[in-house]
Amino acid sequence: MTIAKMTVPELEQFLRKEFPQAFAADDIAIEAADGLSCRLRQRYSEKMLRPGGTVSGPTLMALADFAMYVVLLSAIGPIGLAVTTNLNINFLRKGAPGHDVLAQARLLKLGKRLAVGEVSLLSAGSADPVAHVTATYSIPVAKESER
Repeated sequence: MTIAKMTVPELEQFLRKEFPQAFAADDIAIEAADGLSCRLRQRYSEKMLRPGGTVSGPTLMALADFAMYVVLLSAIGPIGLAVTTNLNINFLRKGAPGHDVLAQARLLKLGKRLAVGEVSLLSAGSADPVAHVTATYSIPVAKESER
């Protein structure tokens, strides 16, 4: 069993400082993170919508990528330079306007240099996923001072 290296409050503090462009607006909340999985909530805003009244693909992709980053940081600690090397998304159904979007991420494999995970994106109030994402992150080699 993996023990989280960062708690939700530690993740929030780190992200506000190191990644404010994605986290400082307070539209995304980290509801849970345990080193294996995490759950994020993006509060509904009309800025999420594309023409036709559906939640946009870029909104969903950004939330999924951010969820992977959060679950990875919860597992490895505050290594800000971990980066996405691959992200694949399958859009399954229309994201309903007026609802928050939930991201449920989990790590499938955590190695020394790469991490692989998956994210289910849901409209709040529905058990049916809006999209399914797989992603790979590259983990930088830790410097002696970080060990």
